[in-house]
Amino acid sequence: MIREAMFFSLLEGGRVKCRLCPHQCVIAPGKFGICGVRQNRERRLVTHVYGRVIAAHVDPIEKKPLFHFLPGTRAFSIATIGCNFQCPFCQNWQISQASKTGLPQIPGEKLEPEEVVSAAWRSQSQSISYTYTEPTIFFEYAYDTARLATAKGLRNNFVTNGYISAEALEEISPYLDAANIDLKSFREEFYQKFCKAHLQPVLETITRMRKLGIWVEVTTLVIPGENDTPEELRDIACFLKSVDPNIPWHISRFHPDYKLTDREATPLSTLRRAYEIGRTEGLQYVYLGNVLAEGEDTYCPACERVVIRRFGFFNVELHLDGDRCRYCGQEIAGVFG
Repeated sequence: MIREAMFFSLLEGGRVKCRLCPHQCVIAPGKFGICGVRQNRERRLVTHVYGRVIAAHVDPIEKKPLFHFLPGTRAFSIATIGCNFQCPFCQNWQISQASKTGLPQIPGEKLEPEEVVSAAWRSQSQSISYTYTEPTIFFEYAYDTARLATAKGLRNNFVTNGYISAEALEEISPYLDAANIDLKSFREEFYQKFCKAHLQPVLETITRMRKLGIWVEVTTLVIPGENDTPEELRDIACFLKSVDPNIPWHISRFHPDYKLTDREATPLSTLRRAYEIGRTEGLQYVYLGNVLAEGEDTYCPACERVVIRRFGFFNVELHLDGDRCRYCGQEIAGVFG
């Protein structure tokens, strides 16, 4: 469904400037931005993915991963095609990169915002997750859906690369309750080489979201030989602590995929070392991802007992009274109940 986009400016020569994300694309008449779904059509910026869902599922919220946001609940999860990154290790590349393949039409099923909210209610989900691809590039659709969901008592969360402009983030912030942000590396060279983007805007998004009162968790996919040195992992941990030591850090295991198939899966020893670095540097909550039955549990930062025991994406024990440890009364950071 083609719809006029938000956040654009008219320029000379029929060009438009998209202000949605830090790419700040200047788009010639008839052309698309980097994301492949926003087009300059007759001096208007339009989005081609409004209400055009490529994936819709009911997931455990832990799958996002969000471990401190409504644990044990369901999230009605939606995506359109497209992304403003070009990561060669993307695990959802079939849909995230589909907009860059010159498809004659946008794939997906029509699902209006009202229908998303109704489907979320029917599935007994407590939140709607904008996920699988990059929610920033289907901003208008997410924004309208999130406003309706909030009015109906549902929460909203983004699973995102963090590449969103301050202007757009502040617009949606009253309706955005949580986000898991990929912090893919702490080196500018990595972001330029692999993502065709920049590091600093992602760091600014993490900081800005916390200041706006959005619950934030961060995921780092650890790729052998690229972002796995102790020094870089320590830099990530120190940055997160400087923003908020209660930000959960999910350290995720890499598996060869898409265009990056010449690497082995991340050794468990590397992930365990990263876990220890995060804890040593003062992060209260550190987790391992893509590793079964290890590094999934939430420990009370005061008495160090398990308050949430997990297996895969499911909670098997919950030792909380509201947001407090049942054993010692310590507050556990997050959004509970």
